[in-house]
Amino acid sequence: MNLFSRTILVLWLVVAFGGTFVSGDLAVHLDQALLAPQAGALLGTDPLGRSMITLLAGGAQTAFLIGVSAVVLAGTFGVWLGLIAGYFGGWVDTVIVRCIDVFLAFPGILLAIALTAILGPSTVNVILALSLLGWTGFARLVRGQTLQLKSLAFVDAAQTFGARPARVLLRHCLPNLIGPLSVQTTFAIAGAILAESSLSFLGLGDPTVPSWGGMLADGVQYLRQAPHLSVLPGLALALLILALNLEGDRLSDQYNNPENSS
Repeated sequence: MNLFSRTILVLWLVVAFGGTFVSGDLAVHLDQALLAPQAGALLGTDPLGRSMITLLAGGAQTAFLIGVSAVVLAGTFGVWLGLIAGYFGGWVDTVIVRCIDVFLAFPGILLAIALTAILGPSTVNVILALSLLGWTGFARLVRGQTLQLKSLAFVDAAQTFGARPARVLLRHCLPNLIGPLSVQTTFAIAGAILAESSLSFLGLGDPTVPSWGGMLADGVQYLRQAPHLSVLPGLALALLILALNLEGDRLSDQYNNPENSS
């Protein structure tokens, strides 16, 4: 399974960021609309005559761009809040935990829909909306880990020798969070990619860039005539999410049972 997940991830990364080698342009060719997979169009064409290979490559690039960007923003914000809450405790911890509870009180996808509808359909706005949803997971994880770390001997020693809180957090706490953060990041990217596809399927994604969710929505009305319009992006999305989740499971096992990791 490890080889399978890594192979899928590498292939999609190559397709996404080396797309010029596997795809053409997005020019409209109405005379070639809705072609089934054949010799001249290996994966067929869409209603505008565009190559499905090109669209799938563009969708992969959009998925990685939005997924990784949203998680980087959410992770940076959440990690710092978690470190501050766990290390200082008291009223600071109480305020941050209450903010987390407020965000968790709303269903994630509904909040994303509302934010994207208010901000408008664009790549930047989708990233911002997903970032506002994703920071809570990082904050809760880091807060819990920091509460444990600050009671350990090496943190006490650093404080005894007069290390400032920022130095303690950056030099002693944060490096010990790499394992759990890598697991959280992998699952968070999968969640962000799925959320972006959901928003695009509902018409709230950026209409100027290819998206697997948007391709799924466009293909619904052609299910009988051209099923490849929905099957291909659906399969692409499923494989990528599966690969990310398998990789997250592998990292989790490696972190929890380092002696059994390969």
